[in-house]
Amino acid sequence: MSLSIVTSVSPDGVVEIAPRGEIDVDTAHEVREAVAAVLTKSRPGRIELNMRLVTFIDSVGISAMVAGFQTAEVSGVKLLVTEPSRFVHRQLWVTGLLGLFGAPEPYFAGSAQAPEVPSPGV
Repeated sequence: MSLSIVTSVSPDGVVEIAPRGEIDVDTAHEVREAVAAVLTKSRPGRIELNMRLVTFIDSVGISAMVAGFQTAEVSGVKLLVTEPSRFVHRQLWVTGLLGLFGAPEPYFAGSAQAPEVPSPGV
């Protein structure tokens, strides 16, 4: 599987980098390069790495995320992970890096649309 990355800027100046697919030894450099490209063009207050559509990440991918975090930090920019897939969340948790990226909760498909159902007898 390949990796595609979409970068967008919100009205408040937050840059979102949204990879889709697998981040592994063959594609990890693309994440690092996406962060570097944002920092080359501007100094946003925050970069959000939206990991919702990442289906797999290996140790090289995690390393690329850490390198992106460090590059952003040196530039005075905060890099956070948002909406990590359950797989990404688990990998960040196991490696002890979840807190480094803002301790995001895992993304559950459809959870935002699901109406809250009251418990019987409440």
